[in-house]
Amino acid sequence: MAQISIRVEDDVKKMAEEACADIGLSLSAAINVYLKKLGREKRIPFEVSADPFYSDANMQRLRRSVAQMEATGGTVHEVNLDD
Repeated sequence: MAQISIRVEDDVKKMAEEACADIGLSLSAAINVYLKKLGREKRIPFEVSADPFYSDANMQRLRRSVAQMEATGGTVHEVNLDD
């Protein structure tokens, strides 16, 4: 049997172990399920997409909001999301 060594952040591993425990699997078993499905289907077996929170448009909107907060001394104003 092959051994794979990977590095993940501690909190990511803990959350994954908790999720696996909730469904009755070890983390190793869950990874084996993933790898078998990947090999059989020749694709990542779930949707992979960018988090829209980090889109250029949203980051610009957030920067404008921060600048507005700093310019007004921290006063909160409504933001027009159509900008």
